[in-house]
Amino acid sequence: MKNYTKTDLGKFEEIAKMENGKAFLHDALGLSSCEISVNSVPEGFALPFSHKHIQNEEVYIIIKGKGIISVDGEEIDVSEGSAVKIAPHAARTLKNTGNGDFRFICVQAKTDSLEQFGLKDAELC
Repeated sequence: MKNYTKTDLGKFEEIAKMENGKAFLHDALGLSSCEISVNSVPEGFALPFSHKHIQNEEVYIIIKGKGIISVDGEEIDVSEGSAVKIAPHAARTLKNTGNGDFRFICVQAKTDSLEQFGLKDAELC
């Protein structure tokens, strides 16, 4: 039995062709602690709706481009290198405001569920 799972998402140009420019990793990797999506949306793209979560926070990590993430009506400018955490129950949406593709990773996990991280969850082998 292997202690890892690998998937190949392809190039960002291929991800952009998927529904809503989004590749989910939960099923592809058999994730049990979070959901991760890799996203590439074209210039001018805007989510046509806001959404919120019941128990999961989200972290958006911007890889390329510029955009606006709206949280409870407040617009937050983001660009390559930005990271934004959004609490559950906050209404959120996003749009690409740059020239070219807007690429980001979104990590979704249950709020207050992380018990250890980094070196606290490591041992030398």
